[in-house]
Amino acid sequence: MTTSLTTTLTTSLLDLLLPARCLGCGGGRGQLCGGCRTALARLTAGPAGPHPPPPDLPPLHSAAAYADPLRQLLIAHKERGALRLAGPLGAALAAAVRSAAGAGAAPLLLVPVPSTRRATRARGHDPMLRLAGAAARELHLAGIATRVAPVLRQTRPVADQAGLDAAQRQLNLRGALAVPARLAARLAGHRLILVDDLVTTGASLAEAARALRTAGCPPRAAATVAATVRRSGTGPPGAPARQTLSSGS
Repeated sequence: MTTSLTTTLTTSLLDLLLPARCLGCGGGRGQLCGGCRTALARLTAGPAGPHPPPPDLPPLHSAAAYADPLRQLLIAHKERGALRLAGPLGAALAAAVRSAAGAGAAPLLLVPVPSTRRATRARGHDPMLRLAGAAARELHLAGIATRVAPVLRQTRPVADQAGLDAAQRQLNLRGALAVPARLAARLAGHRLILVDDLVTTGASLAEAARALRTAGCPPRAAATVAATVRRSGTGPPGAPARQTLSSGS
Protein backbone atom coordinates (compact mmCIF):
# COMPACT_ATOMS: atom_id res chain seq x y z
CA MET A 1 0.00 0.00 0.00
CA THR A 2 1.43 3.42 -0.98
CA THR A 3 2.08 6.15 1.58
CA SER A 4 -0.46 8.49 -0.04
CA LEU A 5 -3.17 5.83 -0.01
CA THR A 6 -2.40 5.00 3.62
CA THR A 7 -2.70 8.70 4.48
CA THR A 8 -6.05 8.97 2.70
CA LEU A 9 -7.45 5.91 4.48
CA THR A 10 -6.17 7.13 7.85
CA THR A 11 -7.72 10.56 7.31
CA SER A 12 -11.05 9.00 6.37
CA LEU A 13 -10.99 6.78 9.50
CA LEU A 14 -10.22 9.75 11.76
CA ASP A 15 -13.09 11.68 10.17
CA LEU A 16 -15.42 8.88 11.24
CA LEU A 17 -14.08 8.64 14.80
CA LEU A 18 -13.38 12.24 15.74
CA PRO A 19 -15.84 15.18 15.52
CA ALA A 20 -14.57 17.96 13.28
CA ARG A 21 -15.58 21.37 12.07
CA CYS A 22 -17.47 21.62 8.78
CA LEU A 23 -14.96 21.59 5.93
CA GLY A 24 -17.01 24.13 4.04
CA CYS A 25 -17.85 26.92 6.47
CA GLY A 26 -15.84 25.89 9.55
CA GLY A 27 -19.02 25.94 11.60
CA GLY A 28 -21.03 22.93 12.77
CA ARG A 29 -19.75 19.48 13.57
CA GLY A 30 -18.88 16.83 11.01
CA GLN A 31 -17.30 17.12 7.58
CA LEU A 32 -20.43 18.83 6.27
CA CYS A 33 -22.74 20.82 8.53
CA GLY A 34 -26.49 20.87 8.12
CA GLY A 35 -26.47 24.37 6.65
CA CYS A 36 -23.93 23.55 3.93
CA ARG A 37 -25.65 20.23 3.18
CA THR A 38 -28.99 21.96 2.73
CA ALA A 39 -27.43 24.68 0.57
CA LEU A 40 -25.82 22.07 -1.69
CA ALA A 41 -29.14 20.27 -2.11
CA ARG A 42 -30.88 23.52 -3.09
CA LEU A 43 -28.46 24.56 -5.84
CA THR A 44 -30.06 25.22 -9.21
CA ALA A 45 -27.71 24.38 -12.07
CA GLY A 46 -27.55 26.33 -15.30
CA PRO A 47 -25.34 27.53 -18.16
CA ALA A 48 -21.86 28.68 -17.13
CA GLY A 49 -18.27 28.70 -18.23
CA PRO A 50 -15.66 31.03 -19.68
CA HIS A 51 -16.48 33.73 -22.20
CA PRO A 52 -15.34 33.56 -24.86
CA PRO A 53 -15.18 29.76 -24.70
CA PRO A 54 -12.18 27.91 -26.12
CA PRO A 55 -12.59 26.02 -29.40
CA ASP A 56 -14.16 22.55 -28.97
CA LEU A 57 -15.85 23.38 -25.64
CA PRO A 58 -19.39 21.93 -25.69
CA PRO A 59 -22.35 23.64 -23.99
CA LEU A 60 -21.46 23.79 -20.31
CA HIS A 61 -23.61 23.81 -17.18
CA SER A 62 -22.50 24.17 -13.56
CA ALA A 63 -24.18 23.94 -10.19
CA ALA A 64 -22.63 27.04 -8.61
CA ALA A 65 -19.84 29.59 -8.66
CA TYR A 66 -16.42 28.55 -7.36
CA ALA A 67 -16.48 30.40 -4.05
CA ASP A 68 -16.40 29.47 -0.38
CA PRO A 69 -17.78 27.34 1.14
CA LEU A 70 -18.12 25.20 -2.03
CA ARG A 71 -14.51 25.91 -2.91
CA GLN A 72 -13.34 24.58 0.44
CA LEU A 73 -15.48 21.44 0.07
CA LEU A 74 -14.07 20.65 -3.37
CA ILE A 75 -10.50 21.16 -2.17
CA ALA A 76 -11.10 18.98 0.89
CA HIS A 77 -12.48 16.16 -1.25
CA LYS A 78 -9.79 16.38 -3.92
CA GLU A 79 -6.65 17.17 -1.95
CA ARG A 80 -7.36 16.18 1.65
CA GLY A 81 -9.10 12.85 1.16
CA ALA A 82 -12.47 13.90 2.58
CA LEU A 83 -14.11 11.04 0.71
CA ARG A 84 -17.51 11.29 2.42
CA LEU A 85 -18.04 14.60 0.62
CA ALA A 86 -18.33 12.69 -2.66
CA GLY A 87 -22.04 12.02 -2.03
CA PRO A 88 -23.29 15.60 -1.59
CA LEU A 89 -20.84 16.99 -4.16
CA GLY A 90 -21.89 14.24 -6.56
CA ALA A 91 -25.51 15.27 -6.07
CA ALA A 92 -24.59 18.82 -7.08
CA LEU A 93 -22.82 17.44 -10.15
CA ALA A 94 -25.92 15.38 -10.96
CA ALA A 95 -27.99 18.59 -10.96
CA ALA A 96 -25.56 20.12 -13.46
CA VAL A 97 -25.72 16.97 -15.61
CA ARG A 98 -29.52 17.08 -15.70
CA SER A 99 -29.41 20.74 -16.68
CA ALA A 100 -26.83 20.06 -19.41
CA ALA A 101 -28.36 16.88 -20.82
CA GLY A 102 -31.83 18.23 -21.52
CA ALA A 103 -34.53 15.92 -22.83
CA GLY A 104 -33.78 12.57 -24.40
CA ALA A 105 -34.56 8.89 -24.10
CA ALA A 106 -31.07 7.49 -24.60
CA PRO A 107 -29.14 6.49 -21.44
CA LEU A 108 -26.57 8.93 -20.09
CA LEU A 109 -22.86 8.20 -20.04
CA LEU A 110 -20.77 10.42 -17.78
CA VAL A 111 -17.22 10.79 -19.09
CA PRO A 112 -14.94 12.17 -16.36
CA VAL A 113 -11.95 14.32 -17.27
CA PRO A 114 -9.03 12.20 -16.02
CA SER A 115 -6.45 13.35 -13.51
CA THR A 116 -2.81 12.85 -14.41
CA ARG A 117 -1.32 9.57 -13.21
CA ARG A 118 1.05 11.53 -10.99
CA ALA A 119 -1.80 13.43 -9.32
CA THR A 120 -3.80 10.24 -8.76
CA ARG A 121 -0.81 8.55 -7.15
CA ALA A 122 -0.14 11.57 -4.91
CA ARG A 123 -3.78 11.81 -3.75
CA GLY A 124 -4.31 8.10 -3.35
CA HIS A 125 -7.61 8.27 -5.24
CA ASP A 126 -9.19 9.61 -8.43
CA PRO A 127 -11.52 12.41 -7.23
CA MET A 128 -13.39 12.88 -10.51
CA LEU A 129 -14.07 9.19 -10.99
CA ARG A 130 -15.49 9.13 -7.46
CA LEU A 131 -17.69 12.22 -8.06
CA ALA A 132 -18.89 10.85 -11.40
CA GLY A 133 -19.91 7.61 -9.69
CA ALA A 134 -21.80 9.51 -7.00
CA ALA A 135 -23.57 11.62 -9.63
CA ALA A 136 -24.52 8.51 -11.62
CA ARG A 137 -26.05 6.91 -8.53
CA GLU A 138 -28.02 10.07 -7.81
CA LEU A 139 -29.37 10.18 -11.37
CA HIS A 140 -30.18 6.47 -11.29
CA LEU A 141 -32.24 7.00 -8.11
CA ALA A 142 -34.13 9.72 -9.99
CA GLY A 143 -35.04 7.21 -12.71
CA ILE A 144 -32.43 8.31 -15.25
CA ALA A 145 -30.37 5.45 -16.66
CA THR A 146 -26.78 6.57 -16.15
CA ARG A 147 -23.37 4.94 -16.19
CA VAL A 148 -19.82 6.22 -15.86
CA ALA A 149 -17.49 5.74 -18.82
CA PRO A 150 -13.85 6.53 -17.92
CA VAL A 151 -12.69 6.18 -21.54
CA LEU A 152 -10.28 9.11 -21.86
CA ARG A 153 -6.58 8.26 -21.79
CA GLN A 154 -3.54 10.51 -21.59
CA THR A 155 -1.26 10.30 -24.60
CA ARG A 156 1.61 12.41 -23.28
CA PRO A 157 2.75 14.25 -20.14
CA VAL A 158 1.52 17.83 -19.66
CA ALA A 159 2.97 20.71 -17.68
CA ASP A 160 1.44 21.95 -14.44
CA GLN A 161 -1.44 24.26 -15.36
CA ALA A 162 -0.90 26.60 -12.40
CA GLY A 163 0.22 30.02 -13.58
CA LEU A 164 -0.73 29.43 -17.23
CA ASP A 165 -3.20 31.74 -18.96
CA ALA A 166 -6.07 30.47 -21.10
CA ALA A 167 -4.10 30.34 -24.37
CA GLN A 168 -1.15 28.61 -22.69
CA ARG A 169 -3.43 26.02 -21.12
CA GLN A 170 -5.01 25.21 -24.46
CA LEU A 171 -1.57 24.76 -26.04
CA ASN A 172 -0.36 22.68 -23.09
CA LEU A 173 -3.31 20.27 -23.36
CA ARG A 174 -3.80 20.10 -27.12
CA GLY A 175 -3.61 16.49 -28.24
CA ALA A 176 -2.98 15.21 -24.69
CA LEU A 177 -6.10 12.98 -24.53
CA ALA A 178 -7.47 10.19 -26.68
CA VAL A 179 -10.12 7.47 -26.63
CA PRO A 180 -8.86 3.96 -27.50
CA ALA A 181 -10.81 2.45 -30.40
CA ARG A 182 -11.80 -0.58 -28.31
CA LEU A 183 -13.54 1.77 -25.83
CA ALA A 184 -15.07 4.16 -28.37
CA ALA A 185 -17.19 1.34 -29.77
CA ARG A 186 -19.03 1.08 -26.43
CA LEU A 187 -20.25 4.67 -26.51
CA ALA A 188 -22.70 4.46 -29.40
CA GLY A 189 -26.37 5.02 -28.58
CA HIS A 190 -25.76 7.02 -25.43
CA ARG A 191 -25.92 10.68 -24.48
CA LEU A 192 -22.35 11.57 -23.53
CA ILE A 193 -21.83 14.24 -20.88
CA LEU A 194 -18.31 15.32 -19.97
CA VAL A 195 -17.94 15.91 -16.24
CA ASP A 196 -15.36 17.68 -14.09
CA ASP A 197 -15.33 19.22 -10.64
CA LEU A 198 -14.38 22.73 -11.78
CA VAL A 199 -14.13 24.80 -14.94
CA THR A 200 -11.77 27.76 -15.14
CA THR A 201 -10.58 28.50 -18.68
CA GLY A 202 -12.36 25.46 -20.15
CA ALA A 203 -9.14 24.09 -21.67
CA SER A 204 -9.37 20.64 -20.03
CA LEU A 205 -13.00 20.11 -21.03
CA ALA A 206 -12.31 21.38 -24.56
CA GLU A 207 -9.45 18.91 -25.01
CA ALA A 208 -11.58 16.08 -23.64
CA ALA A 209 -14.40 17.00 -26.05
CA ARG A 210 -11.94 17.13 -28.97
CA ALA A 211 -10.69 13.64 -28.12
CA LEU A 212 -14.24 12.26 -28.02
CA ARG A 213 -15.14 13.88 -31.34
CA THR A 214 -11.98 12.49 -32.94
CA ALA A 215 -13.06 9.03 -31.75
CA GLY A 216 -16.44 9.52 -33.43
CA CYS A 217 -18.44 10.02 -30.23
CA PRO A 218 -18.98 13.75 -29.66
CA PRO A 219 -20.31 14.79 -26.24
CA ARG A 220 -23.76 16.31 -25.95
CA ALA A 221 -22.62 18.78 -23.27
CA ALA A 222 -20.36 19.23 -20.25
CA ALA A 223 -21.20 19.60 -16.57
CA THR A 224 -19.21 20.69 -13.52
CA VAL A 225 -19.87 21.18 -9.84
CA ALA A 226 -18.46 24.71 -9.93
CA ALA A 227 -17.37 27.43 -12.35
CA THR A 228 -14.92 30.21 -11.64
CA VAL A 229 -16.35 33.71 -11.71
CA ARG A 230 -14.52 35.86 -14.24
CA ARG A 231 -14.79 39.63 -14.20
CA SER A 232 -15.45 39.67 -17.92
CA GLY A 233 -18.45 37.35 -17.38
CA THR A 234 -19.18 33.85 -16.17
CA GLY A 235 -20.78 32.40 -19.23
CA PRO A 236 -21.88 32.96 -22.80
CA PRO A 237 -23.99 36.00 -23.66
CA GLY A 238 -27.38 35.67 -22.03
CA ALA A 239 -26.26 33.01 -19.55
CA PRO A 240 -27.07 33.77 -15.92
CA ALA A 241 -24.27 34.24 -13.42
CA ARG A 242 -23.82 31.13 -11.32
CA GLN A 243 -25.11 31.33 -7.78
CA THR A 244 -22.81 31.08 -4.80
CA LEU A 245 -23.29 28.38 -2.19
CA SER A 246 -24.38 29.98 1.07
CA SER A 247 -24.80 27.88 4.19
CA GLY A 248 -26.37 30.66 6.16
CA SER A 249 -24.02 29.98 9.07
